Amino acid sequence: MKIKDIRELSLPELEKSIRDTRDQLLELKLKKQTGQVENTAELTQRRKEIAKMETIRSEKIRAEAKSA
Repeated sequence: MKIKDIRELSLPELEKSIRDTRDQLLELKLKKQTGQVENTAELTQRRKEIAKMETIRSEKIRAEAKSA
């Protein structure tokens, strides 16, 4: 998911997306433990996606706090 797409999400949608990505990461970690993951770079990609989404989420929360 690109930064532009993430910024367009509302706060509840963003939080849902973070939860879903964390679930995917957990599944990948479990598959890696059993040797079923072919592309281990996916783990890094998911972690980076979560970091991007968390950063934008905190920006949105700060912006709402300033405007309130």
